[in-house]
Amino acid sequence: MTHSAPAAALRHYINGTWEEGTGSVLTSVNPARPGETVAHGPQASTEQLDRAVAAASAAARAWAGTPMHERGAILLRAAGILERDQERLGLELAREEGKTRAEAQGEVLRAAQILRYYGNEGDRSAGEVFSSPRRGERILVVRKPLGVVGVVTPFNFPIAIPAWKIAPALAYGNTVVWKPASTVPLLALRLAGALAEAGLPAGVLNLVIGPGSLGSALVEHPRLDGLTFTGSTGIGRRLAAAGAARGVPVQAEMGGKNAAVVLRDADLDLAAEQVLLGAFRSTGQKCTATSRLIVDGAVADYFLDRLRARLDAWVTGDPADDGVHMGPLINGAAADSVSAGVEAALAEGAELAYQGKAPGRADPDGGFFLPPTVLELPGDPAAGAANTAWREEFFGPVLSVRRAADAGQAFELANQSEFGLSAAVFTQDVTRVLDAVDSLDVGILHVNSESAGADPHVPFGGARKSGYGPKEQGGAAKEFFSHTTTVYLRGGNPG
Repeated sequence: MTHSAPAAALRHYINGTWEEGTGSVLTSVNPARPGETVAHGPQASTEQLDRAVAAASAAARAWAGTPMHERGAILLRAAGILERDQERLGLELAREEGKTRAEAQGEVLRAAQILRYYGNEGDRSAGEVFSSPRRGERILVVRKPLGVVGVVTPFNFPIAIPAWKIAPALAYGNTVVWKPASTVPLLALRLAGALAEAGLPAGVLNLVIGPGSLGSALVEHPRLDGLTFTGSTGIGRRLAAAGAARGVPVQAEMGGKNAAVVLRDADLDLAAEQVLLGAFRSTGQKCTATSRLIVDGAVADYFLDRLRARLDAWVTGDPADDGVHMGPLINGAAADSVSAGVEAALAEGAELAYQGKAPGRADPDGGFFLPPTVLELPGDPAAGAANTAWREEFFGPVLSVRRAADAGQAFELANQSEFGLSAAVFTQDVTRVLDAVDSLDVGILHVNSESAGADPHVPFGGARKSGYGPKEQGGAAKEFFSHTTTVYLRGGNPG
């Protein structure tokens, strides 16, 4: 089935005006059919980045002084625009990023949901009042925006992740300069366009599309007041270090090597379904994807048979087609990196427990497809822990399996990572659930559901080396996007 459409012209949104870039040319392609161009045009230059930051800085005072209900009304209108255009945007997202059309449309609606949540922030608490030990005085704690916030976002959720950063940034009175991943410019244009159509004042949101060096220039900009980033651990640490060196607060969501633990008393049908979805939906290109599976040895063979049976019905192909469960990886470099990781794991003693089917890559115009793959790692504890597939984030459709003797060992294996973003535990024993809550050092814990997934009204973020700075989403977002001023309020003598 053909879902091609004319390529979109790449534009940048600076101080309320769409303009052509003055940098090198960028061509964004459909990862299922790399010969099909999705968006094309010159990238932004550092001069345009400077103008974007200047525009955000000039707009900051007036936007911070705009009542929160007025700011929220713009976000609510933008949410309605995304909902209105959900089918078209979902298809464009599938063509640009590679997740299935159903997932893509769901992501558009999630972005709208996030905008709605923060659009209603004006109806929530805006500060605190404390008693004073002195007569005639009250102590107020009020919140103020940081100022100009840089937003750097990844390819894998090209509209939802930007929404969950930009929406709270705007709701709390900040202005924004946004640099999305250069592999997904089209959905960036669409989100910025929705906010512009909703009536966002000039300079409040500025979109500049360009290479990674543009993100580095953004964090180093002298007029930047904060930076929020989601992406690889290496880049996140470099940006955090650069921000710290300049006294600029940085919020970074980085890597994950998330474990699903299946205990012997689990509902194995439910667990097999949820592990499959956590590992292979979105082609495994989620920071919260299940990439490690720890299963109690007493049920391991039975569970893996059920997982294989489900994977036999899993269809990999063009994500815009009906009936497809998994699309391609974002580009050839990503597919090559995942393939190399699998080969390294096999060379280190892993066994191929399952490999599904996927369209071939031999054709020059073939998509960047890989099959769903399950690796069983060596039973020797040291060899299993040292295996590449256990330690490194592949960011692809690969699930690595180890067997545990009991729940205690399973939880120990789950913690055997420098990352601590998300985990899933499958059990029907409330005592084991409580043990997991106490034992697993992660930012997000799912019980009897897949490791992926986050709701906009609760905190999102990792423990250990998966995150840096305050958490995202929900009320936690205000801890990054605003700071407190403590006001000692005292009147004069009553007349």
